[in-house]
Amino acid sequence: MQRSKTWREGGLTLKNSTGAYLIGALGSIATTVAAGTIALGKGLTDTTGMITSTPLFEGVDLADTAQLVLGGCDIRKRTPSRTAPPLLGEATGISPRILEAIKREMAQYRAGVQTGIASNCGEAIESLCAGSSRRKTTLRNEIKTIRNRIRKFRESRELDTVVVVNLASTEPPLELEACHHDLGMLEQILDDNGSQKVRASTLYAYAAIREGCPYINFTPSNAALFPAMAELAQSCQIPVMGDDGKTGETLVKSALAPMFTYRNLDVMSWMGFNILGNMDGQVLDNPGNLESKIRTKDRVLSKILGYSPHSKVKIDYVPSLGDRKTAWDFIHFRGFLGAEMSMQFVWQGLDSLLAAPLVLDMIRLAEFSKRRGEAGLMPQLASFFKAPIGVATHGLPEQFRMLADYAEKLQQAQGLVSPPRRP
Repeated sequence: MQRSKTWREGGLTLKNSTGAYLIGALGSIATTVAAGTIALGKGLTDTTGMITSTPLFEGVDLADTAQLVLGGCDIRKRTPSRTAPPLLGEATGISPRILEAIKREMAQYRAGVQTGIASNCGEAIESLCAGSSRRKTTLRNEIKTIRNRIRKFRESRELDTVVVVNLASTEPPLELEACHHDLGMLEQILDDNGSQKVRASTLYAYAAIREGCPYINFTPSNAALFPAMAELAQSCQIPVMGDDGKTGETLVKSALAPMFTYRNLDVMSWMGFNILGNMDGQVLDNPGNLESKIRTKDRVLSKILGYSPHSKVKIDYVPSLGDRKTAWDFIHFRGFLGAEMSMQFVWQGLDSLLAAPLVLDMIRLAEFSKRRGEAGLMPQLASFFKAPIGVATHGLPEQFRMLADYAEKLQQAQGLVSPPRRP
């Protein structure tokens, strides 16, 4: 059945459809998600980079990406119109023809972005805030405000489901305490306004789950989906998953490190050096925020290899790079008869263009999980994350097998005679 379409302030509204509420909606990834969604809807691009568009999910009734309705919030002072042109310009490789064709819809998307919150997020993030992002109120009131905005987004656009995706800047790590492992204690902290034990990502995740929305934490911020929050999602019958989208150097690590285990080669050292620009790089220039990123990037090796070689990950902010990211990795390993060898690789990518299709994949899969009545963590999404919560497997081949097995079960449940071959 053809879905009816109407235009409203903030973008295209489609009845009986899926919406995504993006936290950090003016950021590089979110803006690229918006541009890609609009371009797909206009037939200006294809679905390269999206695993849900491959034969693996053929016949599965996933939400139509081209009909996805986007909204969200952001804390930044600067206007979206000043943010967007360098982000979606020639530096990203997006065709000027596409940029011109989606200009009106992008303006509508940006106009609908609301002011977000930055509670207890540290100096680097709070320095970006508009004045209203620093409002002083209780934690329960902030949660109520977030829930009301999500609800209004859903109702005004007549959406069946809203998936909330955290694409905000990386927060400093939160040292987890007993209240982060026990839901009852967490509720008490929120009642007592214990603001130092939660961050903005905590409030967004809590509000999303209580509002009945699947939640994806694409950031390294560990304050979003700690054990008590996963317990809340399970009890509310809401699917959730995180942490930290895997798009570049760590993606290569998770594919390459298993090779050394498959051949029983001893990795002695693995050094990684990263340079990047954009707002992500600017925020990670702060040591506190950087610590969150290093934690998720650095744990992959030991999890895959089963031991901890000498390893260091370094990230430097280079403003002139914009959305471009370069990583150089050097691997020193030992083989038969103690022979020492080495290999190295250089990864050069456009960060937002690598991340955006993953976000679209996860929105589709999270909405589908909600529709199927699944609840709690979504381990089938492990391959999308550097530090997938509740998943012990960190090698990309094994993680991808989890997604493929899930897809094949869906195929079989729909009575397909022969599941499609895995890509």
